Amino acid sequence: MPISHSILETIQRDLTQAQKEKNEVGLLTLRLLKAGLKNAEIAKRPQKLAPEDEMKVLKNEVKKHEDSIEMFTRGNRIDLVSKEKAELEIIKKYLPEEMGDEELKKIVKGVVAKLALGREDFGKAMGAAMKEVGARADGNRVRQMVKEILNNF
Repeated sequence: MPISHSILETIQRDLTQAQKEKNEVGLLTLRLLKAGLKNAEIAKRPQKLAPEDEMKVLKNEVKKHEDSIEMFTRGNRIDLVSKEKAELEIIKKYLPEEMGDEELKKIVKGVVAKLALGREDFGKAMGAAMKEVGARADGNRVRQMVKEILNNF
């Protein structure tokens, strides 16, 4: 994805391509993403939507789809699970690649050491780690890693 283009521009370009290919799942998913980004852009006016704001919208959509997959799995709705998974894969294309466990562990250890945090400072450690990691790791993974590292101190 070119740096000069916003995610919204990329999604618009991919939406046009999905229309040409008659890709129904892609069309629905990309329209959903476009609407979410447009709504966030309207809410942020008069300022432009920053890349981190776009990432928040995408992360929110990923979370919604993951929750839906979990609920549909519990409800034994395999047809809806496969639809949600297909949409989730499309959304994840626009997110940066997630960092590995070793890199995440290194960052969290660095944050905890730098701030001299103990077990009772979970909230501070979590906030600082999320700021450092950004959109490159899921919040649940960061939370687990922070707990693990703080428990070992």
